[in-house]
Amino acid sequence: MSSEGQHSQVNFKRIADQALTNSGSIVRQWLPDGRREGAEWTALNPRRADRRRGSFRINLDTGRWGDFAAGASGGDLISLAAYLADITQVEAARRVAAMLGIDPHG
Repeated sequence: MSSEGQHSQVNFKRIADQALTNSGSIVRQWLPDGRREGAEWTALNPRRADRRRGSFRINLDTGRWGDFAAGASGGDLISLAAYLADITQVEAARRVAAMLGIDPHG
C-alpha cells in the first residue's frame, strides 16, 4: 500500500481530539522535566541543548506548540509526537492512538 493510502486511513482529527482531552498527562509523560504555567506546559526541548525552560511551550487547551528558540512549531499533539521522536505524522498518529488505546483508523 502506498504511503498516501496509509495516510488516508489514519483518523488524524479523532486522534488529535482524544489526545487533547488527555493533554496534561501526555505532556507529563513526554516532557517530565516541564511544569504547568497557566494553560501551557513549559519544558526543556530534548531535541536541542536546552538549558532553561521558557522557549518550548505546549498549549494544553489547543495542542499548539512551539519552540521559539529553534523555530519549530505545530498545531496538535500528533505533530509534537512526530517532532519529539523525529518520525512521520502517520507514525506519530499511530503511536499516539496506541498510547490512548484507540483505533487509529476509527
